[in-house]
Amino acid sequence: MPAPTRRRRWLTICASTASAGLLAIPASAAPGGDSSPFGVRALAQLAAGHEQSVGAMSPKVAEDDDDGNEADEIAEGADQYAEARTSPGIVAPGAYGAAWAALTDLPRTKGSWRSVTNLPYNSDDPRYRDIDSNSSGGSGNVTGRTAAMAADDAGYVYAGSAGGGVWRSRSGGGHWKPISDRLSSQSTGALALDGTGRLWLGTGEASTNADAYLGSGVYVLSDPHHGTFSSRSRVGGDELESTTIHELRFGGGKVWAATSEGVWSHSTKKLSGAWKLEFAPNPDYLPGGSKADDPDAAYKNIANDIAIDPKDPSKVVLAVGWRSGDDYNGFYTRDAKASHGTWTRITSGFGDLPTDADDVGNVTFARSADGSRYYAIDQSPEQLNTNPDSGLEGIYVSKSGSPKGPWTKIADYKGLAADNSALTTPGYMPGVQAWYNQFLTVDPVNAEHVYAGLEEVYETQDGGGTWSTVGPYWNFTFPCWSIDPAKQTGDCNQTTHSDQHGVAIGRYHGKSFVYVGNDGGVYRRPVDGAQDSSGHATDWTSLNDGTIDTLQYYSVGVGKDLDHGGVSVTGGLQDNGQSILRSNDKVMGSNFGGDGGDTLTDPANGCNIAEEYVYLSIQVTQNCAVNDGSWATDASKATSYNVAPADNATGEARFIAPLAADAKNSSTWIAGGRHVWVQTHGYAIRSGDEWKSVYDLGAGHTATAVAASGGKVYAAWCGPCNNQGFARGISVGNADGTGWHDITLPATGADGTVPNRYLSGFAIDPRNADHVYLTVSGFSRQWTEGPGAGVGHVFESRDGGTTWKDISANLPDVPADSAVVTPSGGLAVATDLGVVHRAPGHTKWQRVGSLPAVAVLQLKPSPDGRTLYAATHGRGIYRIPVRDVD
Repeated sequence: MPAPTRRRRWLTICASTASAGLLAIPASAAPGGDSSPFGVRALAQLAAGHEQSVGAMSPKVAEDDDDGNEADEIAEGADQYAEARTSPGIVAPGAYGAAWAALTDLPRTKGSWRSVTNLPYNSDDPRYRDIDSNSSGGSGNVTGRTAAMAADDAGYVYAGSAGGGVWRSRSGGGHWKPISDRLSSQSTGALALDGTGRLWLGTGEASTNADAYLGSGVYVLSDPHHGTFSSRSRVGGDELESTTIHELRFGGGKVWAATSEGVWSHSTKKLSGAWKLEFAPNPDYLPGGSKADDPDAAYKNIANDIAIDPKDPSKVVLAVGWRSGDDYNGFYTRDAKASHGTWTRITSGFGDLPTDADDVGNVTFARSADGSRYYAIDQSPEQLNTNPDSGLEGIYVSKSGSPKGPWTKIADYKGLAADNSALTTPGYMPGVQAWYNQFLTVDPVNAEHVYAGLEEVYETQDGGGTWSTVGPYWNFTFPCWSIDPAKQTGDCNQTTHSDQHGVAIGRYHGKSFVYVGNDGGVYRRPVDGAQDSSGHATDWTSLNDGTIDTLQYYSVGVGKDLDHGGVSVTGGLQDNGQSILRSNDKVMGSNFGGDGGDTLTDPANGCNIAEEYVYLSIQVTQNCAVNDGSWATDASKATSYNVAPADNATGEARFIAPLAADAKNSSTWIAGGRHVWVQTHGYAIRSGDEWKSVYDLGAGHTATAVAASGGKVYAAWCGPCNNQGFARGISVGNADGTGWHDITLPATGADGTVPNRYLSGFAIDPRNADHVYLTVSGFSRQWTEGPGAGVGHVFESRDGGTTWKDISANLPDVPADSAVVTPSGGLAVATDLGVVHRAPGHTKWQRVGSLPAVAVLQLKPSPDGRTLYAATHGRGIYRIPVRDVD
């Protein structure tokens, strides 16, 4: 069978935005200008999307209302997750820590959450090989993004997830247990084992993508085989709170931390006492500095890694710089004899490794165990801004073993592409996301045996003389691939998931393994593993056995399973498509690929599903997207349909745009971009032309939330959406296009009124469409230094949105993401740190259960209203009986 041109997964590209001290500096996916981002898609189309973005990168905040150019569309996707939590200004450090303390002090409802998705999730499930699935790509079982790895020689493996905490395996991978649930931050930046066997955790993911959270500092476990992290295991004071940590390195009795606020060090012997700021290139931009409120402050002190000379730990090289470029980017060192001397930039004597600021971006170091070699990966801001093919400057070796070089280049993107990479299309080649994807490690017993991670996994056994793509991006581009549902991926071997972040080498039962962490979780293979004639590994094993559930959901949908009884549960995920779990399943399948956004599921039939991709791209199926792949030779056999409204083609929608069904009529859908769109054919819709624009929110405005009941529609919007002139509003009207008007909201968010912050969701009383609740993201003015930040997170209107009352009461000051009215009239609210509930007739809030500190982005009821489902962005989907909440 000939391979169809492929594929639908839209890979992230770089754009910069000032996140202002709350979230990791975000980046995101390609713009929404493609009128058909679903369906049969070649890598050339992906490359074209990336090529359009070249030259659009800047460390400045993009204005949402300047001229609607391509850079703004890219920034829109990059900004969304951060904007919702930072606008209209700068958020002070410590906001999440204070919110977590307040949340844990709330009284609790009875009942406990039960995990729904704690079972294997097979991205290659042969049942779902419809036109927009990535099944047969070769990633196998997946879970959420893994940011860091550590492993020892006793079979213990540690995986640090992006938003779901740290997990431990005692059996060389698999049978995982969470070990950081008591911490106030579940975002991992770095994991490292020191020479005594202690496990160090740096919180705050530093991959600079769109949905990464800041951390609460560095923690250490003296007995990682048995212990768990707690607040008492934090190293030092609060100096590293609200930072991201890219790497932890050891030398000279110190642990060094490369953070978003410079390079810090601390004694490894005495764990109390403050961290020492070793170097910050622009200290005025640090918290407390004269320029701390500058919109660019989050970019001005980014450190990526530390290289310590194994022969003389007083010799240290710092890799410092913002991936999109800044004057301070470069490598820094100081006189070895002057322990308190001045750090100076290296400008010469480095060999091939660049020292010019334009060519030093995100950098990762690795040294050999015998001290004879140092290796480095360098991403170039200049390449990122000008080269549509790749942002990779190169991979380098210092054969002196000193981080001061001289360095020799041993790989570039063209050479890696020629080594049987899956990324050979101009415009999308190895290192195109080197600002986001990087790892590097050296075989402990062979200084010339190196593993490097970018979008793919590469291996050299001769110090960089030759390379093999042992973990290709996917198998779709290779002759061995087949969509045959009788096989996982045709005659190809399993590969890893794409987008590499963490790596470790350890031993289990006397055999050495390399462990890699990426956007699909954790994989391993023998360090000296086998390869086929193309250099692709034949022995990757997915370790995502279902016991490690770090899936990052944006949404959840629940409908009756008419074939098996019970319910079908589905949801959209960061970089792991759409999962589907039917009532008789022991393994979840993936029926749509790519980034999954919002979800609609027919309560009466769980196989009627609408899945949003990005920028309001919507795909619909009426058979759960069950398909044996026969569409590949007969297009009429596809059972998924692209039904995106027109705002997708123009890019006038948020990266994850709002989508809702009328609570009284599941055939009426509302979608929000610049316009409020309505279609009345339900899941029988087959074309984007069936949408009707019922209201124009205005140029530069884009919907952040929509809801409808009985034909009455509420739409919230922002524009500009970042902290440069942030504005928000609410529009109300009818699904038939009549009665539309804008609600008057005070521009400054006066006390008791709706704040001038991101409006995240509506919940309509099913008994009265004029009775509606509004959730508000971000932090109130105690933490947000922005105009009109106001106070409050939950508001109520009894007159169709004309007037609003703050009902936040004792609700912690934490971003609120969505809400659901329960059958009894209670109100459940999803926040960035869990779920809260207000019982009918009461004014005070209670905490629902005891989820770890993970963002809950959406709540949905079961078809009978008896169960509440929560989509978390880092710990999968949970459910709880409504009777235990009300």
